[in-house]
Amino acid sequence: MKKPLAALLFSLLATLGHADDGNMEAAVGDIAHRWAKINYQTPAKEQEKAFKDLADQAGHLVTSEPGKPQPLVWQAITLASYAKVNGGLGALSAVKQARDLLLAAEKIDPQTLHGSVYTSLGSLYAKVPGWPIGFGDKKQAKKYLETALKMNPKGIDAHYFYADYLAGTGDYSTAVEHLQQALLAPPRPGREDADAGRHKDVQALLDDIRSKHADKLAAR
Repeated sequence: MKKPLAALLFSLLATLGHADDGNMEAAVGDIAHRWAKINYQTPAKEQEKAFKDLADQAGHLVTSEPGKPQPLVWQAITLASYAKVNGGLGALSAVKQARDLLLAAEKIDPQTLHGSVYTSLGSLYAKVPGWPIGFGDKKQAKKYLETALKMNPKGIDAHYFYADYLAGTGDYSTAVEHLQQALLAPPRPGREDADAGRHKDVQALLDDIRSKHADKLAAR
């Protein structure tokens, strides 16, 4: 028996939808790999332009894939990275745009990319200056970072960014605990380059805390 026309059309649209998702995932993966290369392998003097170009690439993907949260998150990540190396007047505009992109992604799918929305928001709120210069808020940062940990309790980024926040508040002992958990995080398939770089970040922060605050760690 022949399928009704409506069923054939549905099947075709479903196939096309999966193909489009595959193309989008490949594009997102390319941005993720380029980000890791810029962040961990590119000379510091070349990073600002590289991150700006990558943010533009991510922006084109956001435009071509409306309603998809992954491109929004990655444009936010690249803008935040650009702001970090820029450090000038343009940095504040970039982090505000990054925040708005992450909030837009949260409305679509708060669990996208294993809680990356919340690790990124938490990091922004922890690092950006507070009012009247920026929107930084330590309490809000803590809420976002704890949400990220609940969503991805074994994730390397979730533990690293929470540890970084804790170190900034002077809670070095708990920060060390989360850094140790970050080192034990399971590998992320397809993100080997980012994992390798993040492991170095984790170890660097761990070494810094142990060298500068050994007395406080021993006293606990």
